[in-house]
Amino acid sequence: MIESIIPLLSLIALEVILGIDNIIFISILADKLPESQKNKLRFWGIGLAMAMRLCLLALISWILKLDKTLFTITDVDFSGKGLILIFGGLFLIYKSTKEIYHKTEAFDSPESQLPKKGSFGKLLGEVIVLDLVFSVDSIITAVGMVQELWVMYTAVIVTVIIMLFASKPISQFISKHPSFKVLALCFLMMIGASLIAEGFHFEIPKGYIYFSMAFAFLVDVIQMKTVKPNHTVSKN
Repeated sequence: MIESIIPLLSLIALEVILGIDNIIFISILADKLPESQKNKLRFWGIGLAMAMRLCLLALISWILKLDKTLFTITDVDFSGKGLILIFGGLFLIYKSTKEIYHKTEAFDSPESQLPKKGSFGKLLGEVIVLDLVFSVDSIITAVGMVQELWVMYTAVIVTVIIMLFASKPISQFISKHPSFKVLALCFLMMIGASLIAEGFHFEIPKGYIYFSMAFAFLVDVIQMKTVKPNHTVSKN
């Protein structure tokens, strides 16, 4: 039992890090909804993420088959997992690029000044697509780390509980600071690119991605703190 504690804690830490991508994506989509529906999308999005992970764990033998080669093109082997990651990465890049365009290039158009709202069903559908991609990646990663099924189930449940508590403050912070929203979208673009690369068997260490984004976040925080006093002085 004690020997399983360290793998359990390690897996929970990894799942939380991987879950940040989910939280950011859901938070950005939730910002398109009325205030009364934002919490609902976060709850359903994260809840479905847990349901998918638990179902995939129950189908663990089928999940492991996703790593088997389906076909080969120019010496590159493509598996079920690889195809899911590639299409998921493309979808993530598309959504992030589209949101960044609306925040930058389309900002001066009269239409961009109006608040953009989305239907709950459509946004939930987009969340489900990314939930599936991240869930497959998460479960296959978990299988590579630990052998005990109960450790995987426990890690998934604990991670989702942490995500539920963290999603609202993260969502409010991103919504309150537009510059951080663009930064978060760039982060999702990098994750999308890494998913595509992984689908082609070129794995980019996620530590590099998270470190670079943490550094960019720190720079943005410092800039925000230093610019505020200047605005205050100019007003006086």
